[in-house]
Amino acid sequence: MSKIILKTFLILILIIVTFLAYLSIIGIETSKFNNQISSQIKSIDEDIDLNLNKIKIRLNPIKLTISANTIGPNLIYKNNDIDIENIKTNISLKSLLGDKFILSNLQISTKSIEINNFLSFLKSFKNTPQLYILEKMVSNGYILVDLDLNFDAKGKIKRDYKIDGFVRNTKINFLKNYEINNFGLVFSIQDEEFRFEDVKLKFNKIPIVSKKILVSKNINDFYVKGEIESRKTEFDKESIKLIKNFFFKKLNISKLNLNSKSEFSFKTNKRLKIEDLKFTSDISLNNLKVLHGFQIEKFFTESKKELEVLDHKINFSFENGNFSIDGKGKILVQNKEDLVNYSVKLKDNNYKFSSTLELVNNRLVLDFLNYEKDENDKLELKINGSNIKGKTFFESIILEENDNNFEIKNLVLTEDLKIDNFETIKLYYFDQENMKNDLKIDKRKTDYLISGNFFNSSKILDLLTSDDDQNNLKIFKKNFDLVFKINKVYLDKENIVKNLKGKLRYQKNEIIDANLVAYFSDTEKFSLTIKSDNNGKVTTFFLDRAEPIVKRYRFIKGYENGKLDFYSLKKGNLSSSTLKIYDFKLKELPALTKLLTLASLQGIADILSGEGIRFDEFEMNFRNEGDLMTIDEIYAIGPAISILIEGYVEKSKIISLRGTLVPATTINKAIGSIPVLGKILVGQKTGEGVFGVSFKIKGPPDKLETTVNPIKTLTPRFITRTLEKMKKTN
Repeated sequence: MSKIILKTFLILILIIVTFLAYLSIIGIETSKFNNQISSQIKSIDEDIDLNLNKIKIRLNPIKLTISANTIGPNLIYKNNDIDIENIKTNISLKSLLGDKFILSNLQISTKSIEINNFLSFLKSFKNTPQLYILEKMVSNGYILVDLDLNFDAKGKIKRDYKIDGFVRNTKINFLKNYEINNFGLVFSIQDEEFRFEDVKLKFNKIPIVSKKILVSKNINDFYVKGEIESRKTEFDKESIKLIKNFFFKKLNISKLNLNSKSEFSFKTNKRLKIEDLKFTSDISLNNLKVLHGFQIEKFFTESKKELEVLDHKINFSFENGNFSIDGKGKILVQNKEDLVNYSVKLKDNNYKFSSTLELVNNRLVLDFLNYEKDENDKLELKINGSNIKGKTFFESIILEENDNNFEIKNLVLTEDLKIDNFETIKLYYFDQENMKNDLKIDKRKTDYLISGNFFNSSKILDLLTSDDDQNNLKIFKKNFDLVFKINKVYLDKENIVKNLKGKLRYQKNEIIDANLVAYFSDTEKFSLTIKSDNNGKVTTFFLDRAEPIVKRYRFIKGYENGKLDFYSLKKGNLSSSTLKIYDFKLKELPALTKLLTLASLQGIADILSGEGIRFDEFEMNFRNEGDLMTIDEIYAIGPAISILIEGYVEKSKIISLRGTLVPATTINKAIGSIPVLGKILVGQKTGEGVFGVSFKIKGPPDKLETTVNPIKTLTPRFITRTLEKMKKTN
C-alpha cells in the first residue's frame, strides 16, 4: 500500500514538474487574461482601448510571476490607433492567488510607424503647443518604440519606466530657409533621463553626426549634454550662405571645406530658453576662400582679390556669452603661402587678441617709409591688443626682419579706425635706397617728440608732390602738436638738411601752425612756416636748394640749381599762391621742347634738350578751389627765352593753357646765324621777322593738342612783365 501511495505521489510530482517545466519553457496560449489586462491598461486612462489576440503565457517560478505575450494587438486612443508589434506583461502569482489581478510589468513594442501618425497619437494623449509645432515641422520619417513599464502593488506605474526606440529618415522644416533631412537616432528614456545615440542628419545639406546626447530633467528645467561631429565637407553655395547668415554676414565666402568635433551643454526650461551654454569645438579648416575688399595691395604688392586659408587647426570655446579662439595654419594672400597663428578671447563684451604672421617667400612694402622686405628673408609681424567699448588698443605691434625693426606701443584706434593715441613708435631700418633710418616718436605731456639720428624723407616728399588724393592721410582723431629734433634728414641721396627743429600743430587733420628750420650748410637754409587766424592760413616755404623738390615733378627733367620761394593764403576752400624759383637750369622739359619744335625754334629746342637753358626767374601765380587750378600767370625769363602763360587745369579732366614765347634779344645774333631759322626769326633786314610765337595747349591730360602762331607784335602785357623783371634785376 505504501508503495502505491509513494508511486502515486512521485507520478503526481512528475506531472506537476513536467507541467511547470512545460509552462515555464513552452507556455500555453489562452484568452483568459485578455479582459483583465485590458482593464488594467484602461485603469491608466479610460480612453485607451486594447484589443488582444490570444495570449501566450509562461511561468517564471523564480520570480513567482506569469509572463504573457501577445502579437499584433490593436491599441486605440480616442479613435487614433497605433500599430503594435507585441505586448509582454508579467502577472504576480500572489495577486492571482489573492484573487487580485495586478500587472507587475508591461512591455509594448510598436511596429515601424510613420512619424506623423505617431505625433497625432501623442497629441490625443496631451495636445501641447510643442507637439502641435513639431507636427507642423516634421514630414516623412519613421519611428519604432519599445515601452517598458513597472507597476507597484496598487497597480500604479512606477517611475522606473523605460522607453527605447529609433527614428529614421525624418525631414524637419523650420523657419523659412532651413531644413533637416535624413534625420535619425536611437533613443532611450528612463526615469526622466533621455539618451540619444547614433544621431545623424543633414542640416541644409551639411552632414552632422553625434555619438551621444544626454538630457536629464531637474525640478524646473532640463540639462542637455552631448557631442556633435561634422565630417569633412565641401560646402555648396547654399550651405555657404547658411554659414554666412549665422556667423560671418560681412564676409564674401566663395569656398569652404571643413570638419569639426564639438562638445556642448546647456540648460533649457519649458519655454526652450537656453541658459548656461557651454560649447567647445576642434575645427579643421581645410580650405576657405574669401573675396575681400581690403586695400592691402599697398602693403602686399602681389596680393589677390581672393584671400585663401589652408590647413588651419582651430580650437573654439564658448561659455556664458564669452568665447576664445586659438588657431594656426597657412594663409595665401599673395602667390606663396605664409604662416599665421592667432588667439581671440571675448570676456564681458571686451576682446583680447594676439597674432603672429610669418612671411618668408613673399614681399611686404611700407611705401610711405620706403621699406620693402627682401623676398627671401623671414619677417615676423606680431600684434597684441584688445577691443574695449568700441576702441581698439594695440599693446604692441612689432615687425622684425633681420636688423630691421618697427615697433609701436599702446596704439589706440577709434571705432572708425582713426588714431586716437599712442605711446611710442620706434623705427630702425635700411630702406630701398639702402639708407639707414633711426627715428623715434614719443608721447609727452602735451605733445609728441620726433627725434632721431637719420631719416630718409625722399618717399614722403614723393607722396606730397604727387597728384594722388591725400584724403587717405586723414587718419588722426585728435588734435596734437609735433616737436622735431632730428640730426640728419635726407631729401634725396645728394641733399641733406641738418639739425631739423621746430613744431607742427595738427587740428582736424590739417597743419594749422608750423615753424620748421634746418640747414643744408652754414649759408643755405630750409624753412617752413604756417600761420592760421581768422583771415585764413598763410604758408611760406623757402629752400636755398630747390632741386630736391622741383625734380620730383614728372614733367620736369634735368633740373639743376635754383632757390625756391613759395607763398600761399588759404581761406575756406580757396587758396591763392605764388611760387618763385631763381637762378636755375633746365636740361629737358618735354612740353617746352615740343612747343619750341612746333614753333620752328629748333635751335633753342636743341639747346634745351642738350646743354639746357638757364632761367633767371620763374614766377607762378595761381588759385586752387577743389579740383580746379586757375593759373593767373606763369612768367619765366632767361638769357635765351621768355615765356608768359595763363589758363586752368581741372584735375584728371582737362588742361587749357595759352601763352606767348619769345626768344631773348641778347641771342638774336646767335639765332640769326643758324641757317634758315635765323632768316625766319630775324629776317635779312632790320625790323623784319617775328618777335615770337603765341600758343594754345588744350585737352585731356593724355590727349593734349597744341597750336602755334607766329606774332610780329608782342602783347602789352608781355612787354610790361618783361620791363618789370628787368627793373628788378637792375
